[in-house]
Amino acid sequence: MSISKYEVFSSVVELGSLTKAAEMLNLTQSGVSHAISSLESEFGFTLLTRDRSGISLTSNGERVLEHIREILQWNERLRQEVASINGLEVGMLRIGTFTSVSAQWLPGILKQFHKDHPTIEIKLLEGDYDEIEGWIGNFSVDFGFVPLPTAKSFEVVPLKKDRILCILPSAHPLSQKNTICFEQLKEEPFIMAKWGGDEDIRKTLHENHVTPKIKYEVAENEAILAMVENGLGISILPEMVISRGDQNIKAVALERAHYRTIGIAVQSRKNLSPAAGKFINCARSWLSDQKLLDFDTQGWWF
Repeated sequence: MSISKYEVFSSVVELGSLTKAAEMLNLTQSGVSHAISSLESEFGFTLLTRDRSGISLTSNGERVLEHIREILQWNERLRQEVASINGLEVGMLRIGTFTSVSAQWLPGILKQFHKDHPTIEIKLLEGDYDEIEGWIGNFSVDFGFVPLPTAKSFEVVPLKKDRILCILPSAHPLSQKNTICFEQLKEEPFIMAKWGGDEDIRKTLHENHVTPKIKYEVAENEAILAMVENGLGISILPEMVISRGDQNIKAVALERAHYRTIGIAVQSRKNLSPAAGKFINCARSWLSDQKLLDFDTQGWWF
């Protein structure tokens, strides 16, 4: 069995298309189709179904996909280790991330990382919290930025305590307060985040015995901010989500400090690739330089 066939299969599943996989891998579509057919012959069962709606995994395909991705990760680690022994630096690094980390942290971290390690290629997979944990668990990514604690038994390193704040239109009477009591939120029309981060919001409200009058549930951060800006309601969001400098929005602290903790999660620290270790070092160093690192994480240096 060939690693290249595993790469083709994993890419087809990830992209949902033979054509897109062929383009990414610099193969012909017939070459991709042949690789999948050859793998199915070797395994003795069908991996993919093809119909007008596209490509989907069979139940047997689902069972072997995680193992194939794990093999590909180990192969990548071996490639990087051999290159390192020979005094070279190569590699492909896949990172799971969510919107506020992508916007606030990754541009600076990536700039520094590419300056120090220009030959290491990085692929970012952006999703909600559950998707990122799923990608870590099924070996789609080397590691991921996640809120802590995680739902699964990963090894984690905490990085930042991100405050939960109330956001209001600047003309709202409560916008002039230094802090807002949770009791004051109960009668306000509320715009609820409808994404992985809504757990942070709902948990904060529940802990303070607030059942909000939800007027809208919205998936996109920018839409929530725009609705608040236009006086359609108030919301509470992590500080990293709302730091975009809106003139017509005011962010006010809640009466008791609430946070989401952002960290990095991995399946196994000891099995991280050299490139992953270097990126985590770079991320922690950049956050420390920016005075954004809230935890002593010395034990996580690689």
